[in-house]
Amino acid sequence: MTVDYAFGHAMYADGKAAVEKAGGQVVGRVSFPFNPQDFASFLMPAQASGANILAMASTGGDTVSAIKQAHEFGLPDSGITLVGMLTFIADVHTLGLETAQGLYVASEYYWDQDDGSRAFAKRFYDVEKRMPTKLQAATYAAVRHYLKAIDAAGTDESIAVNNKMRELPVDFFGRKARIRKDGRVIYDLGLYQVKKPSESRAPWDYYKKIADIPGETSFRSETEGGCKLSSSTQ
Repeated sequence: MTVDYAFGHAMYADGKAAVEKAGGQVVGRVSFPFNPQDFASFLMPAQASGANILAMASTGGDTVSAIKQAHEFGLPDSGITLVGMLTFIADVHTLGLETAQGLYVASEYYWDQDDGSRAFAKRFYDVEKRMPTKLQAATYAAVRHYLKAIDAAGTDESIAVNNKMRELPVDFFGRKARIRKDGRVIYDLGLYQVKKPSESRAPWDYYKKIADIPGETSFRSETEGGCKLSSSTQ
């Protein structure tokens, strides 16, 4: 299910390529407009398609509404696994575990994955009274690395700082990451499944890890991206 604008179509194209590269098959596709109130006409073809996975190339309210209605129409009960291609822990919190259970998500950050992630999450929670999303955590790590690069370069001149950011190892909450010449940050991802209510031990205890996905295989290669910075000597 693809939200019908550039973001959704790009995510669908990348997702289809990854599925086929892994030996899978995309048996159907439906597109929906931004923020529909009724997903019935989009969910029914997916249910009838024979697919064992329904991947949602959408985000925010669209994903939340689609998951709610997928449960109302019984897709998970019929054996269809739901996958959120860009789903945040805030979306799971909005849905609640009763509805979100079984959903698969990929994330570079989960607040309870290790000591470094928990330390940042505690500081964030003390201020915001909720756990950080992967985007909020990545933004914090990016700004922190930028400031470190300014300190190491002794200047805030853009080219000098840019080069220094690529030279320095990125501290991603105690885990290693790096910045490629094209600007892409490479880090490991985790594949998670949303827990059943009976599996959750505390508030925000939502994910269980299914697999680690190495950073070197998680992202499009530099040659596929066509970025001029990849071949630049500067």
